Amino acid sequence: MTKYDVATLLKGTDLLQTINVNGWVRTFRSNRFIALNDGSTLNNIQCVLDFDNLDESTLKRITTGAAINVKGTLIESLGKGQKFEIQVSELTILGDCNPEVYPIQPKKHSLEFLRENAHLRIRTNTFSAIMRVRSALSFAVHQYFTQNGFYYFNAPIITGSDAEGAGEMFKVTNLDSKNPPLTEDGKIDYTKDFFGKETNLTVSGQLEAETYAMGLGKVYTFGPTFRAENSNTTRHLAEFWMIEPEVAFNDLEDNMDLAQDFIQYTIKYVLENCKDDLAFLEQRLADEEKNKPANERSEMSLLDKLRFVVDNNFKRVSYTEAIDILRNSKPNKKKKFKFPINEWGADLQSEHERFLVEKHFKCPVILFDYPANIKAFYMRQNDDGKTVRAMDVLFPGIGEIVGGSQREERLDVLLEKIKVLGIDEKELWWYLDLRKFGSCVHSGFGLGFERLVQFTTGMGNIRDVIPYPRFPQNAEF
Repeated sequence: MTKYDVATLLKGTDLLQTINVNGWVRTFRSNRFIALNDGSTLNNIQCVLDFDNLDESTLKRITTGAAINVKGTLIESLGKGQKFEIQVSELTILGDCNPEVYPIQPKKHSLEFLRENAHLRIRTNTFSAIMRVRSALSFAVHQYFTQNGFYYFNAPIITGSDAEGAGEMFKVTNLDSKNPPLTEDGKIDYTKDFFGKETNLTVSGQLEAETYAMGLGKVYTFGPTFRAENSNTTRHLAEFWMIEPEVAFNDLEDNMDLAQDFIQYTIKYVLENCKDDLAFLEQRLADEEKNKPANERSEMSLLDKLRFVVDNNFKRVSYTEAIDILRNSKPNKKKKFKFPINEWGADLQSEHERFLVEKHFKCPVILFDYPANIKAFYMRQNDDGKTVRAMDVLFPGIGEIVGGSQREERLDVLLEKIKVLGIDEKELWWYLDLRKFGSCVHSGFGLGFERLVQFTTGMGNIRDVIPYPRFPQNAEF
């Protein structure tokens, strides 16, 4: 007998057919009605039992969380709340679930409680909806790049370079932690380590992706990255996934075009393919907003925010123009900003980015040409000597979602920059080789996948959009 999933059955295409379905019990009421869910959809299917078919001992085992197999007939429902239901002819308990100790009961649980039970939280409507959206976004990412002639590149996870220059990296070593080999001056001798040098978990696949863009033309990475930043916030993770396209012969304008087209494509895909999940998440967010002070509530619903991104052209504004706007804004003059804007060169905070998007321009914004001293060494220097060809894409409610740049393709300029910053030229010999052999204009950007999922689902904490979050003092599961 063919096995069906609940999503298929709820379409009602096989009415009056004998069906076979597996799932978990969400609720069981009146010893007759089972709400069954198998994860294929947000919605449950009602299974109606005939009292004569089951003995008392089996009925007691039909508890929330129990895994069961149901055979029966798919019919139109006479009750309210569902179009179709299963008239059960046979039921088998596949896995018992003790209701006295099972944490995920049919009631509202706090997000913090669910993080503590991350191995079971996927059985709730909220997290099953989030993870289906995450899966759809992931598919859309690969589909977009494949359709646009990009090649999928797997950047190394273990690396000897620090792409961001921040130094907040996790070390990779197999040296004896209690008695490591030492050099003559008393430092750890990494030449005796597994790789013969000091290595770390990557913070970005960008530098390596650049090398492949110089042969394949258009590549993208989509993989795990790591940052040992001691940030216990709703916006930071120690392990996260990054999407990083790199394109040979693209300048900054091309890069901005790509970023807008890519983001709009992925969000549009979810709008078209995850309607039930988004509707549920929109209502969840609306209920959450009611508990906030009036001045902290969002002016847009979740779907409004998504359409705001899909339907609007992204406004392109130079950093210098943005600073002038912020400096002269009412919140700045009335000292409403937590971080006042007083002079050119300030590193913009989320409150500034959101003001530009939500209040001033009322559309997504791409800022470009940032001060060189607040951006990474690999960004192309402008002729003014003060700014670089950097870009950030800003969204409502979240601020920066994409960071990118036109890369510095001139060997002499790049050598001078790494010298000033004290970067070891020998560590980047292979990166510098790109500027010696057939160098050309090229650009790319990075998008934290969890940040995109967070925006698309409306979740306030980034720990709730990845299956098992890693953050300071926590590596459970």
